[in-house]
Formats: sequence, structure tokens, C-alpha cells
Amino acid sequence: MYTMKMEDSIKQIRLEVTKTLSSRRSQQVKRVLLGQNVNDGLVAKLIIFVLLTVIAFLYLQPILEMISTSLKSVPDLIDPLVQLIPRELYWQNYIDAWDGLRYVEAFLDTIFISSMGSLLQVLSCSITGYALARLRFPGKNIFFVLIIVTFLVPPQITVIPLYMIYDQLNWLDTPLVVFIPALFGQGLRGALFIIIFRQFFLAQPKALEEAAKMDGASIFRLFFRIMLPLAGAASLVVFLFSFVWYWNMNSDAAMFLSNDFTPLSMRLNSLTAELMGNEVVNVGAYGKDPISEGPKMAAAFLIIMPPLIVYLIAQRWFTEGIERTGLVE
Repeated sequence: MYTMKMEDSIKQIRLEVTKTLSSRRSQQVKRVLLGQNVNDGLVAKLIIFVLLTVIAFLYLQPILEMISTSLKSVPDLIDPLVQLIPRELYWQNYIDAWDGLRYVEAFLDTIFISSMGSLLQVLSCSITGYALARLRFPGKNIFFVLIIVTFLVPPQITVIPLYMIYDQLNWLDTPLVVFIPALFGQGLRGALFIIIFRQFFLAQPKALEEAAKMDGASIFRLFFRIMLPLAGAASLVVFLFSFVWYWNMNSDAAMFLSNDFTPLSMRLNSLTAELMGNEVVNVGAYGKDPISEGPKMAAAFLIIMPPLIVYLIAQRWFTEGIERTGLVE
């Protein structure tokens, strides 16, 4: 009798231990799959990974199509069975695009316009943003409102007045049409850059300025020795944005610059006119000119490749700058 009770107790204990272990295992499995928070579990991470993969494909798909088309020969472009991967790599498209763009000359002109214009905008917009954030002067709020208005006004409205002013000053067909507006904070998206610097300087502690003023620092020394070095993140963001926008500048270059001094984006238009193919083939094929489509895509890839390289090099600092300047909000 006593032995039977002992066996029943042992069985009961084993059953309880088994239930406890199974419960703990189920909790561990649930914790691994779902996590303690919503985004900690394996299921949530898998969903985020799938979503990010889809979004990355949507962004990369046009670039992949561009590279694929740039490496296709005319027969591959005409053949509807050839999709993303060509039968053979046709490098002649890049040779034609290089020669048609006059790539070395156009690249030097574009890098000169983009780098100088971006540096001038960083300098002028940082000074303006600091003045609007820290200094007290009559009409400061009015000036800030006018800057926002210039950001909202479509650029097409100011093209004719600017053309007349540049013509009277003999600035047409010279880089001055890019550098002078950038020097005064009115280059491409200058108002946006002023707002970025203003928000950054507003977030800085006033104790730095007060300590510098107690040491006898002037306002210019205070800005160039203390505040501007602190704005390195904002300066990098503004420089990269400005560099890319100047690099892709097309309408302003077509209006104010000559064919002897033009960026790569404008050379693409002339290359397209030079490489127009047979319209009969164009209509009878798939809606695109197979003779000029390959060199055009090769030229487009050659144009976007330098900004992509710059972004890949400065990606980490650019992301940190975005976070520090508050553009994510």
C-alpha cells in the first residue's frame, strides 16, 4: 500500500515536472518567435526583412534596368525574349556614350560647378541660418518669412527676370550664374539649406556663445571658430544635397550656360539628338528606339555613377547628419 502511494506520488511529480518543462519551452519558443516587444521576435524581424527587400528592389529595379539596357546590343533590344540579362555584353554603348558626352571635359565642368556651388552655399546658408537663429536685429522674422516664400515660389516664375539681369551684367554663359546666387544663399534650394542651418543652431546651447563672449570673441570669430565647426553634420548634409542637385541641374544650365560650358545632364540631351535611330524600327518594335536606347542608358549610368560613389563613401556621416539636423522629424 505504501509502495503504491509512493509510485503515485512519483508519477504525479514527474507529470508536474513535465508540464513545467513543456510550459517553459513553449514560453521560450513564443519569446523567440514573438519577442518581449513587438519588434523583437523572429516573426517581426522576418516581416521587416521582407518589406525592406521589396522596397530595396523597387529602388534598385530602375538602376538594374538601366545597366541591363546599356549592355544590350541592337538585336537584344529588338528581341522581346531578352529581358534583364543580355545574350552578350555589348560595351560599344559605353564607348559611344563616352565620346558623345565628351565625358572628361563635361565631367570637369560638372565637378567644378557642383563642388564650388555647394561650398558657397554651405558658407552663405550657414551664416544666414546662424543670424536668423542667434542674432537679434530688426525685421528678423520678416526676413525668415521671405526666405520661406522664396522656397515656395516655383522657379519657372523667376527664369525670365533672372535671364534679363544676367544678360545686363554679362554673366550669361559663365559660371557666375551659378556661383553668385550660391554666394548669397539663393542657389538651388538655398532657402531649404538656410532652414536646416537655422534649426541646427537653435538646438545648440547658449552657454557656448556666452563663454566665448566673456573671453572677448567677436561675432565673426564666434561663428567661424566655434559654431561652424559644431555644424559639421549640417554642413555635410547641405553639401551633399547641393552637390547632387547641382550635378543634375538641367533647366538652369540650358537657360543660362552655353554649349561650351555645360554639365553632364545637359550633354545627355545633345547625345539623344545625335543618336536618334530609325523611326520605322521604333514604331514596329517595343516603343523605344533600339539604336539610341543602349547609348542613352550607358550615358545616364555614367552621369549618375559619380554621385553614387560620393554617397557610398559619405553614407555613414550623411546618415548621422540627417539624425542630428532633425530632418527625420
